[in-house]
Amino acid sequence: MLRLTYQCNDCGFTFESEKTEYLCPHCSTKNKPYLPPLGVLKVLYDYNTIKKKGDQVLNSLIEEEFLSLLPIQSNKSLPFLRVGKTPLYRHRLAECELIIKDDSLNPTFSFKDRASAIVSAYAKENNIQTIVAASTGNAGSSLAGICAAQKQKAVIFVPAAAPKAKLSQIMMYGAQIVPVAGNYDQAFDLSVAITEKYGFYNRNTAFNPLTIEGKKTVSFEVVQQMNGEIPDKIVVPVGDGVIISGVYKGFEDLLLLGVISQMPQIIAVQAEGSSNIVDNLNSNTFVSTPSKTIADSISVDIPRNFYMAKKFIKTYNGLGIKVSDEEILRASKMLSSLFGLFSEPAASTAYAGFLRLQNQGMIKKDEKVLVLLTGSGLKDLNAVQSLLQMPSPVEATMTAVEHFLQLK
Repeated sequence: MLRLTYQCNDCGFTFESEKTEYLCPHCSTKNKPYLPPLGVLKVLYDYNTIKKKGDQVLNSLIEEEFLSLLPIQSNKSLPFLRVGKTPLYRHRLAECELIIKDDSLNPTFSFKDRASAIVSAYAKENNIQTIVAASTGNAGSSLAGICAAQKQKAVIFVPAAAPKAKLSQIMMYGAQIVPVAGNYDQAFDLSVAITEKYGFYNRNTAFNPLTIEGKKTVSFEVVQQMNGEIPDKIVVPVGDGVIISGVYKGFEDLLLLGVISQMPQIIAVQAEGSSNIVDNLNSNTFVSTPSKTIADSISVDIPRNFYMAKKFIKTYNGLGIKVSDEEILRASKMLSSLFGLFSEPAASTAYAGFLRLQNQGMIKKDEKVLVLLTGSGLKDLNAVQSLLQMPSPVEATMTAVEHFLQLK
């Protein structure tokens, strides 16, 4: 097995291991059930050795040589599906440059494929056949699809009330779905329990540190696609705090290597009805508020990666903002009608955050602002029904059509 170096986000304990590791062996048991877990691990690399490669680091992002910054031994272990390398669209606005990174074009139409691909590759290299996850939909369908491509077995615990489209996607990929009569936290706990009892490999975010290693690749891609530049601001939709931590981790790796000279300002955007990270950024005592938002993928009562996300945001001068469900739906409609990008509400939350920054004058002249879109609108068609009104049927005559289109 590959020997990796881990560092605990909370107590700082650093250790090397060839075994599968999840949470910190020292402090992960100290948290209380109603608080985010302690002991989430970061994977560290031999940055000084990698640094000697110089320009090769930037030129080989996401290529074979780049394995020195990934927790796998060979890119042949990755699925044959194209994960990552998603398009970057640049639009010149009056006051800034809007850059949209569309990760809905991953194989299962979700950003989560980045994490699933690395987890699956690690399992393949270590002869692990069964991978378990808890999910509200996207992570589960992602793991199911990646495992199908890799000939691995996926067992997905989901809240029974998750969107039908996402549950259908999981089942279409052939995964074993376990609908739980409860919430995500209960599904999460069950998935961990079965992992411990039967020795399965667990993909859960804020539990398996390799998920962040997969998600960080989006940062490498952005730098590559912008020819070594970085955006001034990056706007990220946030639920449990893992995606934004992955974005930070990628840029932090590049900072440590000297590939970039500064961290972009990263803005965490949460729905007003599920804002347990933003609400607790400046508090010493974590208080959870029950979540209710149309953006189900980022609806989280206990954000499991809260402490790491908070540390990143505080260390690198990040920002947290909240947007209403009405703003999210409006942003979804605008993305579709202005740019041809149909995003699910959780992804549209990022664009709603951009609009909020724009309206409040928080974007400087000529700044480059990147909005990260994390999932397709086809994942949850019910969420946007309130925006739509299907016209009544038109008689099958040219006269009726002309009247309908107001051509005469």
